[in-house]
Amino acid sequence: MNAHASLLGLYEPGEGWLFRLGTGAKYLLLLAVTIPPLAAGTWWVTAAALAVVLGLLWTSGITPVRALRIGWVLWMLLAVMAAYHLISLNPTAAVVQSGNILVAVLAARMLTLTTSTPVLMDALARGLAPVRWLRIDPQQVALAVALMIRSVPYLIGSIDDARDAARARGRDRNPALLLTPVVVGAVAYAERTGEALHARGLPDDGA
Repeated sequence: MNAHASLLGLYEPGEGWLFRLGTGAKYLLLLAVTIPPLAAGTWWVTAAALAVVLGLLWTSGITPVRALRIGWVLWMLLAVMAAYHLISLNPTAAVVQSGNILVAVLAARMLTLTTSTPVLMDALARGLAPVRWLRIDPQQVALAVALMIRSVPYLIGSIDDARDAARARGRDRNPALLLTPVVVGAVAYAERTGEALHARGLPDDGA
């Protein structure tokens, strides 16, 4: 599908400094970029964080065009959010809330575009090792995150593909033609995921 990886992007090996940076350091960098604008709540901190994350990606060989290729669905949601606040005469909130979401997505793409998913999940599991005393399995938490990383772009891509197919038949204004293939695809994807987890020996709740 043409947009499955639009939200978080696909990892492709590269030579930039982010590709060579340790995975743990990348997670810390993500937090360093996303937390200040969330805590400050001011438009200029959000704008600065956006410039910083785009600069970090650019200096690693990832152009702003590629960095901002996050899919039309998210762009539409950001636009609707910003428009709502502008209509409410709150331009600061329009910039801050939409901008902070964009910063978070781009910061996540810093990891997903420069590091393979297995490496990201292994690092996350190691970082979560101290929670074992809470009877939480770090490997299962990492697996849940991996499923989210794969599933969200897949569903967004399904919407994109259904829209393109309906438009090609001149029926893009029919909601059924958009929703039906998306629902069918989501169910099929969930079944394939369940079969893959079972094949890997994931414990059953009823076991």
